[in-house]
Formats: sequence, structure tokens, C-alpha cells
Amino acid sequence: MSKSVYREIFRLGWPVFIGQVAVVANGVIDTIMAGRYSTVDLAGVGVGAAIYFSIFIALMGVLLALTPIASQLYGANRYAEIGEEVRQSAWLAVGLGAACFALLRYPDLYMALTRLPPEVEERARGYLAAASWGVPAALLFRVFYGFSTAVSRPRVVMALNLIGLAIKVPLNLVFMYGQLGAPELGGVGCAVSSSVIAWVSCLLAWGWCYLEPGYRRYHVYVRWSWPDARRLGHIVSLGLPIGLTFFIDVTGFTFMALFIARLGALNSAAHQIAGNFAALMFMLPLALGNASSVLVGHAIGARQFARARTTGLAGLSVGLGCALTVAALVSVSAERIAAFYTSDREVQALAGALLAFVAVYHVFDAIQAVAVNVLRGYKRAVVPMVIYAVALWGVGLGGGYAIGLTAVDLSWFGIPTPWGARGFWLAAIASLALAGSLVTLYFAYVSRNPDSAI
Repeated sequence: MSKSVYREIFRLGWPVFIGQVAVVANGVIDTIMAGRYSTVDLAGVGVGAAIYFSIFIALMGVLLALTPIASQLYGANRYAEIGEEVRQSAWLAVGLGAACFALLRYPDLYMALTRLPPEVEERARGYLAAASWGVPAALLFRVFYGFSTAVSRPRVVMALNLIGLAIKVPLNLVFMYGQLGAPELGGVGCAVSSSVIAWVSCLLAWGWCYLEPGYRRYHVYVRWSWPDARRLGHIVSLGLPIGLTFFIDVTGFTFMALFIARLGALNSAAHQIAGNFAALMFMLPLALGNASSVLVGHAIGARQFARARTTGLAGLSVGLGCALTVAALVSVSAERIAAFYTSDREVQALAGALLAFVAVYHVFDAIQAVAVNVLRGYKRAVVPMVIYAVALWGVGLGGGYAIGLTAVDLSWFGIPTPWGARGFWLAAIASLALAGSLVTLYFAYVSRNPDSAI
């Protein structure tokens, strides 16, 4: 396998990785600062963030159809056609933003499932209301992200995400603690600062697109376009299964958090730490998967199908190697990681135990992340969606509920039940092992058949 393939993956992947780490670092900052503020605020931010991401990421996933569409056009040297796809994706972002805004303002269905203590529910509802104001900007920024990544310009996205990270702590201090005349909002202030950052990032991104000469070849601003039903239908036909896959993935994780919330603030807070750190770890395989997907799209656009397969295999091998290294480091540092998040001894102890599960979880998470992204480069999204539904909802969430909250007899494994948060993480590991195996096998099938890539 050519070394140039690996160089290209890392060339595109490292800015994506840093940019995504910056995004997740915002969540880490919120978790740490909310945990220092109070355990109740930490639990409220954790539940609120889980609900927010289950809705937002599913809708954002629909917009990710732009990346394989634009990357294949780029590989075919059809640059001028990319601008129209970007404009239509922006219209789609506006519509999805309105839907997301409404869902976040009325989260009663989610709250009914959580059975939260009143003080935690109050924080979670406040968090969602504040976060809703940033949704339109965040979705429009994701259009810019998908477009820039597809045309091999991920560094500007990285820079904008780093700007957002740089102002996160100061804004949190202002809105959480009532500095500079702002009201003291506690955990809700985390969402207020995130909404401000979303608008700053969005305006800077599209301003840069207008001013930077390197973007002019794509004709984004060359004319005005009204919504085009045919083009929107094409984007949605690819984006909907991608969005549903994200929805299945994130809701599996979200409902895991909501069910664990029934066990009380201690378990909820510990799970928030473990889940937050798992998300941070996920950024590396996600970046490698995104880079591999774009390069696969370029190869397919150029009708170089052997190169597309080689690139996918290279992405999988790099992703697995990095995941094993990261998992080993986390497994020996779990207690210190937990202590970094919170000073509460009970939360530290439980979170440290959960992080040991997270280390194993990450290996399978990395495999599926790279494989499913490579398949998107082939514009293949329906089969992965079905695989995720069975694995993550059936094995992961269903299995977690069974061994985490009910007394299923697992004595032959030496596992006491109900096993609480540990049971949910054990089932999550099994679900990702299944999903990762199946999507990798599907990639092997698709990549051997050049006609399936067209």
C-alpha cells in the first residue's frame, strides 16, 4: 500500500482532528465548569447536552450529504457545480434549523423518559432553551464545514473552531457566574455561551468564503438560488439515511444517559464524565474517517476505483492502530482522568470504573467510525443505517436496559444484575463490536464492485 495514501489521510485528517477536538473541548469545559459549580448543575448540563445532541446531530447528519457529493464533483474537476450544491444545502440547513429550534423548546417527551429530580430537570430545560438560539448558525456552519472538507480546505474550519474554543471559558464565566452585568445562570450559562460561539463561527466562516480567493472557483456567491426540489431531493435521499444513522447512534447514547439518570445524580454525573471523555477520544477516528471519506470521493469522482479501495483500507488500518494506543493509555489513567473532571470522591470512583469500559468501547468505536465514513464516500448510507438500528438500539440500548436496570441472570459471567451504569457500557461495547464488523464487511463488498461506487 502506497505511503502517499497514508500521507494524504494525515494531511487532511490532522486539521479535522484538531478542529473536532476544539468542538468537543467546549463540552469538556462545560462538564468541568458545571461540575465545579454543583453536582446538580453537572447532571442538568449532562442530560440537557445529551438531548440537544440527539436532535441536533441527527439533523446535521442530513447536511453531511454535501461532503460526498462535493468531493466526487471535486475529483471529477467539476468545480463550478459545487456552488449550487452548497446553496441548496444552505436552504436545507435553514429548514432543519427551524425544526430543531422547535424540538429543543418543547422537550417534554424526553423529560418524561428521564424521571429527573425537579431541580435537575429545571437545569436541563433551561439548557435546551438557551441552546436553541444557536442552532440555525450551527447548522449553517456545518454546511461550510462539509463544503470546505470536501474541497480539501479543512484548515479554515480548524481555525474557526479554535477561535470558538478560545472564547469559551471567558463566556462561560460571564454567563455562569454573572460577570460584566450578566445574570448568574449556572449550568444554563454553558448553553448561552455555546449559542454565542455558534453565531460568531457562522458569520466568520461565510465571510471568509466570500473574501478568500481560493473559494471563488466553486461559484458559491456567483448568483442567488431559490430552493430546487430536484437538487434538494438528491441531497436528502443521501443525507436522510446518514442523518438517521446519526440519530440511531446518538439516541442510543442519549437514552443510555436518560436511563442512567434514573439511578440518581451520582450515576448521571459519573456517566457524563465517561461519555464526555469517550466523545473526546472519538475525534481521532472521526477525523481519520472524514479524511478517508473525502479521498475516497475524490478517487471515485476521477473513476479510480482501485485507489478508492486502497484509501479505505489504509484509513481502517490507521484508525485501528491509533485506537489501540489510545485505549491502552486510558486504561492505565482512568482514575486520574476522573479526578480531573470533579473533586467529588464518589463521582470520581464510579467515573474511573466506567472509563475502563470506555477504553474497550473506543477500539470498536474507531473501527465503525472509519468504515461508515468511507462508505459515505461511496454514497452508501442505507445499509449502514439498518446495521446501526439493529446493533445500537437492539443490542446496545436494549441490552443495556436489561442488564443495567433489570435483574437479568448473568451469574455465569460473574456479572451482578442490575449492574447500573456498568451494564449499559458493557452492552454498548457489544453493540459497537457488531456494528463495526458488519459495516467493515459491507465496505469490503462495495469496494470490490466498481459499479456500486457510481
